[in-house]
Amino acid sequence: MKDRYSDRRIYFEELAQTSKEYITRYISTYKDIKSCHYVLEIGCGEGGNLVPFAEIGCKVCGIDISIGKIDNARRFFGDMGLNGEFICSDFIRYDIEAHIGRYDVIIMHDVIEHVEPEDKDAFMSNAKALLKPSGVIMSAFPAWKMPFGGHQQICRSRLCRLPFIHLLPERWYKGFLKVCREKDDKVYELLSIRRSRMRIERFESLCSRTGLKIKDRTLWLINPHYKAKFGLMPVKLHKYLSCVIWIRNLMSTSCFYILSAT
Repeated sequence: MKDRYSDRRIYFEELAQTSKEYITRYISTYKDIKSCHYVLEIGCGEGGNLVPFAEIGCKVCGIDISIGKIDNARRFFGDMGLNGEFICSDFIRYDIEAHIGRYDVIIMHDVIEHVEPEDKDAFMSNAKALLKPSGVIMSAFPAWKMPFGGHQQICRSRLCRLPFIHLLPERWYKGFLKVCREKDDKVYELLSIRRSRMRIERFESLCSRTGLKIKDRTLWLINPHYKAKFGLMPVKLHKYLSCVIWIRNLMSTSCFYILSAT
């Protein structure tokens, strides 16, 4: 039986469901979403998160470094009769000059942890530059020390999908991935996420350095996306546990943020 990592339409449909039920609702608490709005997703993959925005008439655009995912996005949107612009590019090297101040909403869902540490400031600064003065950024990522904070669930080998395995010393982790015959590009991706180690405090420091203001932070004990993936109802991390650094980085399966430039 195919899974969401081999059959990308499944993953597309799951993301569309999560976006419709949780992401758009979360954003609309801080930004009234209208059909005239411009919406950008950075690291859009197949574009599932953009579906509910396109369905209400927003002008949606997705950018991703993978040409295969961009091709899928164009095909899946076409199959649904939806309009969307999809661009294959590395966002760090994307020419943003013609798009400065264009977007009402920018989405970065499970993306920032994939950006190399030395590129993170430029990445966030570029995203900020694309926002309208009244615009918002919705960012989400798994806390580094949570059981699958290394995204090891994307591995081919079931042994490599074990919880917390990404917390091994780098040499041991890389060796284990190699022994399990993971492909070189997958090993590189997983080690990049390990270099990132996107803890909550590190992300908030990044926002501060790049002049982005945090309007909201919601930490999830059970990720909203787990409803579409596993049938589990989302649960927020208790507010008192959210104040304890080591607990929140261990137990936050997804960290939702609303950011603004002003």
